[in-house]
Amino acid sequence: MSDDTDTAEAAGDDPDRRPAPDAEEEFPPEPERRKLLREIAEDVRGDSGESKQLSAILYRVSDLYDPEEDTSPQEIYLNVRRIMQIKERGGLKRE
Repeated sequence: MSDDTDTAEAAGDDPDRRPAPDAEEEFPPEPERRKLLREIAEDVRGDSGESKQLSAILYRVSDLYDPEEDTSPQEIYLNVRRIMQIKERGGLKRE
């Protein structure tokens, strides 16, 4: 556990329920920014799990600039944080 998590838990704050930074910020459609983020995502995607994760995160962030997508910084932040927590625990364990 990180110091931030320990501090939050000690204060009675559930770290999974805290809002993401800038959760209310609006992102207008920006096709060029979306395209650039997706190109970078394709560029960094490789065979390693880490490069695939980074690629997925970049692609997900690009959705903020896509008028067809319904997402928010908070959703992306919480999703990425959950993925990192699962990875830290060794992955999904199916019984």
